[in-house]
Amino acid sequence: MSQSEARFTVRSLIVTAIATIIVTIVVLEASGRIDHAENKDHVPVGEFEAVHIKPGEEFRMSPKSSELHAVCEQGYLAIAADVDPEFRGILVDYKNRGVRCSRGPTPAHDRPVHEGQEPADNG
Repeated sequence: MSQSEARFTVRSLIVTAIATIIVTIVVLEASGRIDHAENKDHVPVGEFEAVHIKPGEEFRMSPKSSELHAVCEQGYLAIAADVDPEFRGILVDYKNRGVRCSRGPTPAHDRPVHEGQEPADNG
């Protein structure tokens, strides 16, 4: 290597990388490219997958809790976060149809929860 070649220290490369990340975040925030959802009504609570288990088939599941719990809201299964129980979402299938749950006999006058409507507590 020649003497005129510029050399950089590891410290200067690390500082440059950190500065680049910070500047990138600031520029993305200033240009509005980072979306901060203020309306919890339109934020997905999570993605779920149904696993079909045949009789006698062994099923392995993570021993860790998901930090979510299910509740029955107006006859439909709702998922709520353990840290914020008021943050709930009705579980729907791929056609946006609510997944029914049973909590005793369901009255015929129950109606589905629509977007923007607060689910009522029936019990």
